[in-house]
Amino acid sequence: MLQLDDWQVDDGEFVALIGPNGAGKTTLLRILSCLTRPSSGEVRVGGQPLAQARHNLGVVSHQSMLYADLSPQENLGFFGRMYGVHNLETRIREVLDLVGLASRKTDPLRTLSRGMQQRLAIGRAVLHNPQLLLLDEPHTGLDQDACDMLDATLRLVCGEGRTVVMATHDLARCAALASRFDVLARGKLAASSMRADLPEQGLLSFYQEAAG
Repeated sequence: MLQLDDWQVDDGEFVALIGPNGAGKTTLLRILSCLTRPSSGEVRVGGQPLAQARHNLGVVSHQSMLYADLSPQENLGFFGRMYGVHNLETRIREVLDLVGLASRKTDPLRTLSRGMQQRLAIGRAVLHNPQLLLLDEPHTGLDQDACDMLDATLRLVCGEGRTVVMATHDLARCAALASRFDVLARGKLAASSMRADLPEQGLLSFYQEAAG
């Protein structure tokens, strides 16, 4: 369970954070990712203070958090050792296959396209099988095949009972993925709806009314 003041995400939920630019989506994700301190309150994951639960987080942000002079294989090896991933070599092969970079595994990251680097950032985030996956506009820079790969990965993660919080402007894509939709406006939660409780007109209608 993820808790921040009066906002809570239950285990296994896929929450889409939607809202206009400047609504606070990235700020919230930076707080949840331990990249920004909250001005008040405390974040808890599984009942633990956030700082003690960092090993259970996987993060895809606007920065790749990867090393440009290392290859995909070397980057995953570095992060895998940092997280104490068991059977690391096997896990690296699995992740490289998952994100479609097995054929480029030894190339320096700086030689890969922006989309390929984003693929590897997704691989880094899921490498250690985190309980909570945090994503900030993860489809940005991905081609259609990579977007489909990411969607399949997110469905797999949720199918394993893990929790996903994703900020996005892509209503059509998140409507097909998320189980809950939280609308942020001017730094506050404006509305929240489970998929089954959306109005007949769908997510767009709910969003437009909530965002005002």
